[in-house]
Amino acid sequence: MIKDPTSDTQTTGNKPPKGRLITGAMIFIIGIISPVFIPIVLTSGLPEWLIAVLSGLLAFGIPELFMIIAVAILGKDGFAFLRSKLGTFLKPLAPPDEVSKIRYNVGLVLFCLPIIFAILSPYLDLKFHFLEDIPFYVNLITDLMIITSVFVLGGNFWDKIRALFIHRAKVILSPVKTVTKPTEQS
Repeated sequence: MIKDPTSDTQTTGNKPPKGRLITGAMIFIIGIISPVFIPIVLTSGLPEWLIAVLSGLLAFGIPELFMIIAVAILGKDGFAFLRSKLGTFLKPLAPPDEVSKIRYNVGLVLFCLPIIFAILSPYLDLKFHFLEDIPFYVNLITDLMIITSVFVLGGNFWDKIRALFIHRAKVILSPVKTVTKPTEQS
């Protein structure tokens, strides 16, 4: 039995042959990391139309195609085996579901500041012209702030973001616990 890390179901099946497992895993990993090669294509000196096509494929076509090829090579049982192994390896990296109030507030600041900056910067540029030549690293820092914030905010925040895209999702707030001080009796 192979336990599926993303659900409570188990898949019956055996470990696939070693050659298929290695080939499928390599194709799967190459597909996932293919967007890393976009900067190489951008600096290659190829014609602009070819750079655009290759960059688009590396970002949106090749990862999906390679994943489909990997699943075809691995088969259902092999893919379930690979997913279970990756799940056990990546599980410690997942954010905890519950986080402290301070950590949550820090995460919200990290999440909101880049968004507010991105919304206001075109308007502030009209008044303050120093914003028109924002260095690349400032944009990179704001992107990293958003990515970091999602991990700082914890797993429950992922559920909140996911609920934004579900039409019939409803918010169920737990009651707020109030602490009452005992009164002195005379």
